[in-house]
Amino acid sequence: MVRDFFIPDQKMALCLDIFAIIALFTLSTCINMMLQHNKACPGKSAIVLALFGSTVQSGLRGIFGVEAALRQAFPATTISLAFTSNQVRGIWQERAKSSEYRFLHPEIRESILQIQGPLAAIANLQDRGYRDIVVQPGHIVAAEEYHDLASYVRNLALIRTMKPRWQPFNSLVLAKPALGAYNPRHSYSADILTAAEALIADVKLAREREAVLLYMGHGNPYFPAGGLYLECAARMRSLAPDTPTFIGTVEGFPGIDEVLKELRRQPCKRVLLKPFLLCAGDHVHRDMAGDTPDSWKSILAREGFTVEAIARGLGEEPEFAALFARHTASAAAEAGIELL
Repeated sequence: MVRDFFIPDQKMALCLDIFAIIALFTLSTCINMMLQHNKACPGKSAIVLALFGSTVQSGLRGIFGVEAALRQAFPATTISLAFTSNQVRGIWQERAKSSEYRFLHPEIRESILQIQGPLAAIANLQDRGYRDIVVQPGHIVAAEEYHDLASYVRNLALIRTMKPRWQPFNSLVLAKPALGAYNPRHSYSADILTAAEALIADVKLAREREAVLLYMGHGNPYFPAGGLYLECAARMRSLAPDTPTFIGTVEGFPGIDEVLKELRRQPCKRVLLKPFLLCAGDHVHRDMAGDTPDSWKSILAREGFTVEAIARGLGEEPEFAALFARHTASAAAEAGIELL
């Protein structure tokens, strides 16, 4: 009887011990999971495609071309668009408030109507748990807009919390613009050569037209980026010596006056005029191919040139758009970020 009396208690004690072990293991696992959740989330990566932006619908095609190249290269990675221009964002925000505009333009994406700046786009991704972010500039050269963007990214990446688990980012890095940027690990000239090679289709078209190939870039009167345009044009001429190729800018150097000096030396009087801009926006339709007396098309015509203007941004050219995806991949690899 005594033995029968104690056996259930022993069994009960054994069961309680087993239950305690299981409970302790479960609690330990839960605590570990909570700590891991509070830490920066490894493997949750995203891309911010930060471009100047455009208020012209035709200009959006260049933006979407680069976005498509990124989505093709990284189909399982979250990609957010951002416009660096305060003015462009403001115009889209006003349009978003207009029920009339929305009714007349149902084709405009909501992501464009609600477009954010790069700071907001990065913050929103971080708030959704993304800790590894590559910011890909949609700029052509490393000039004013690029350096402002670099300042945002650099300072956000420097944020340090007292407790490492609250760190906002594992890695926040900036990739290169189309023609490269200063980096002691890379030659910017190699990036310019790659960009020149991506434009070989334009050279072939100019050759078919028996024309000089002339690009109109943006430029900047406050930033010395003119040398990058000149070097890219020189690279294109070295790749195709039989097709004279020049790049001028709306602002800064080399302007239309410098371009005209070069064109006047050419025996050919036909010009294939294209934008050296990501988007075919206001500058293209007004300053390059417009009917006003001060447009490049009009100026060239007065100089006796026969001009064929093609309003197609570089972002619409698949080979050129792919440059940005390669820069994104390179920046991610250097930072140890996995993009899927």
